[in-house]
Amino acid sequence: MGSPVVLGIESSCDETGAGLVQDGRLLGQAVASSMDEHARFGGVVPEIAARAHVHAAAPVVREALERAGLTLADVGAVAVTTGPGLAGALQVGVAAAKGYAFSLGVPLYGVHHLAGHVAAATLDGGPLPNPCVVLIVSGGHTSLLLVRDLARDRIVHLGDTLDDAAGECFDKVARILHLPYPGGPAIDRAALDGDPRAVRLPRPLTGPKDDPYAFSFSGLKTAAARWVEAHRAAGAEPNIPDAAAALQEAVADVLTRKAVRACTDHGISTLVVVGGVAANSRVRALAERRCASAGITLRVPPLRLCTDNGAMIAAIGDLLARSGAEPAPLDVAVDPSAPLEYAALTPLPHRGAA
Repeated sequence: MGSPVVLGIESSCDETGAGLVQDGRLLGQAVASSMDEHARFGGVVPEIAARAHVHAAAPVVREALERAGLTLADVGAVAVTTGPGLAGALQVGVAAAKGYAFSLGVPLYGVHHLAGHVAAATLDGGPLPNPCVVLIVSGGHTSLLLVRDLARDRIVHLGDTLDDAAGECFDKVARILHLPYPGGPAIDRAALDGDPRAVRLPRPLTGPKDDPYAFSFSGLKTAAARWVEAHRAAGAEPNIPDAAAALQEAVADVLTRKAVRACTDHGISTLVVVGGVAANSRVRALAERRCASAGITLRVPPLRLCTDNGAMIAAIGDLLARSGAEPAPLDVAVDPSAPLEYAALTPLPHRGAA
């Protein structure tokens, strides 16, 4: 008997995603975003996100099934993001997943959102080598990881964000530059016409005495803000393309420098770059160049799988199902601040005193 078709559901932030994966192969997916509803507020509003998930969950699952040429009767397991993320948003996805799993009589897997991003790289290039170094770069997370068997082994953190993540830095500086939300794509577009050498910006935590794998983008954000404020105080509007290009170059420089060093220090020949910021054109280009120079194989998912989606959650569920992992209980709870330790995330519901 073959492995089951896994339905994956993602609702940790402002995208409602559903995907279907079997034996490492993506059969179909669909994503609905509430980004436009948040843009006028300059960031994600949790209540708006949760309400959008309620309206989008069932239609997104139907659309994914249609694209795969399947029906619910073909689904043999369900995987869902149980954390981290916005509490209300997570609850919607988990409630939907429980309903599908219970009504179909199939196993339910609770998975870690960030492990899903790692698994997205398997849908395009096949299984990840054991071991590999993974750089996760997203709106709220920047981490360097040592990954062995994603479905079975503990994920080792080589370094993490000490303050602002790379995506947060993009969002905050974009707001200062009066660019639209989300900041990452806006910075990327503006940088196309800019000179990255026009503005001198720091490379945080890259000194000889700094932690070689830790990240800090708060100081970079502040330096960019002060440059903008100095121009406006002098009565001049800053050159936005130059500022965007310089910021993007600084972020890409730090990310790729530390990631390649982690590979060389640990004797690992494959670097995997995932998460929303992995869609940034300069991050991808600089990673390609530096990996080629160091003799390192680079794995980056296609753009459609970099941002939050249900396919990556289905991919983790598929790996867990094929590895014989224990399913989650049907009363599995959400964990909005879950640390990344294992791909499976099945926090127990809170039990009151008897």
